[in-house]
Amino acid sequence: MSNPDSFIDEVSEEVRRERLFGFLRRYGWIGILLVLVIVGGAAGYEWRQSRIAAEAQARGDALLAAQAETDAEARVAALSQIVQETPDAVVPAFTLAAEQVAAGEAVAAVATLDALAASGEVPEIYRDLAALKSVLIDAGRTPEDRLLALEALSVPGAPFRMLALEQIALVRLGMGEREAALDQLRAILEDAESSTDLRDRAASLMVALGATPETVAGTADTQ
Repeated sequence: MSNPDSFIDEVSEEVRRERLFGFLRRYGWIGILLVLVIVGGAAGYEWRQSRIAAEAQARGDALLAAQAETDAEARVAALSQIVQETPDAVVPAFTLAAEQVAAGEAVAAVATLDALAASGEVPEIYRDLAALKSVLIDAGRTPEDRLLALEALSVPGAPFRMLALEQIALVRLGMGEREAALDQLRAILEDAESSTDLRDRAASLMVALGATPETVAGTADTQ
């Protein structure tokens, strides 16, 4: 005589198997879909990464080819094409601006740098660097306009704040505002963010103006 417990176990196992098959028939497509999504997502990610790498490689090759041109106009034209195709590419834009300055195209160089500085896709540090380089180019900009641009770059926390402050002093000196320039130089000397080289340049300029770092704060300068 068969064991009743064994029979019950067999029936229970069959019931569980039927329930499992029923669950798989009803919901198995979800698991398959998840697998397809995961595999497809991984494939898509790899494709995007390979495409980004290929584009970067092509851009780098184009940049090297442009710089290898022996004619200045040809270099500018080739670099301009790269920047037009990838306006947010930082290195080509800076390289183009440098070539434009070397070719005497100051206005075009300013336009190149200003476009980079205005791009929201470019990291802030490069936008500020582009804006600073733009101000430094002599393209007929008035001293007042230069001051306005430099003051925007000299706010606390700006990456090139100290260099902007130095340029403000030079612009004010060029405008004949000697005392304002000296005050600016003294502020640079006292600022904890100033580098040693920047302090040396500020002190040297103060001496050239007939003042010393110790006396420029007051009225008893050496002039």
